[in-house]
Amino acid sequence: MTMERVDLGAISLSRLVYGMWRLGDDADTSPAHVLAKIEACLEQGITSFDQADIYGGYTAEAILGNALRTTPGLRDRMEIITKCDIVAPMGRYADRRVKHYDTSAAHINAAVEQSLRDMQTDRVDLLLIHRPDPLMDADETGTVLDALVASGKVRAVGVSNFRPWDMRLLQSRMRTRLATNQIELSLLAHEPLTNGDLAFLQEERIVPMAWSPLAGGRLAETTALRQRLDTIAAQQGVDWSAVAVAWLLRHPAGVVPVLGTNSLTRIGAIIDAARVEMDRQTWFELYTDALGQEVA
Repeated sequence: MTMERVDLGAISLSRLVYGMWRLGDDADTSPAHVLAKIEACLEQGITSFDQADIYGGYTAEAILGNALRTTPGLRDRMEIITKCDIVAPMGRYADRRVKHYDTSAAHINAAVEQSLRDMQTDRVDLLLIHRPDPLMDADETGTVLDALVASGKVRAVGVSNFRPWDMRLLQSRMRTRLATNQIELSLLAHEPLTNGDLAFLQEERIVPMAWSPLAGGRLAETTALRQRLDTIAAQQGVDWSAVAVAWLLRHPAGVVPVLGTNSLTRIGAIIDAARVEMDRQTWFELYTDALGQEVA
């Protein structure tokens, strides 16, 4: 099966993205084990890998970089997404008094340089501002993002967890088009379907990315919804998680789910979500179970 590609303008991504937020939590963070995960993705046509400077307490990017350093040419087969602006009192920021956001030009530039060093690469394919910053100076932030794209250090830029008005503000100060908004979206975090977030992205023809598409494991703890997922999964010969991801793929916004696991077996089955048939009634059966009531 050929993996679908998604056009974000300056770059394209695989329709399913491997999320590396748990990379530093694995018992084995050796380059060989990380390379095995990357190869398991590439064999399925999953070429896009999602990082953030804060992942693993500011260690995950370096774990990836240690693996890439051992295999020349591998980087050119991948698209690397990363994020910045969260400053938490740990790792390189252990001396900070409080967790906060920093969208200043100085911080974004320093974060990108650190990410490039840690990941052993000369460019980031997609840089996202990780969280909306109440103190964001849109002129300053927009200018530095434009400059990073012009420099070639970053190929495309976007945001994460922004509301429509946050995106409008930042975009109004930029020449570069924001490529995506990575938001929490799943059967248990379905508010973007009705609160205007997905409608805005569709209106602007911006591709949404979905983090935590399995609701951080909480889907496995549900009752009626999990039973429905299991029933559909059994009918189609896949795991229930593939059905939950297929529910997102069915949306006309062209959602790009970001899936994270340290299990090589589960990584090897990510593509199953693209094989699931999801008609309108099946989609609404799952949505009804998620809501706990039928739609009005």
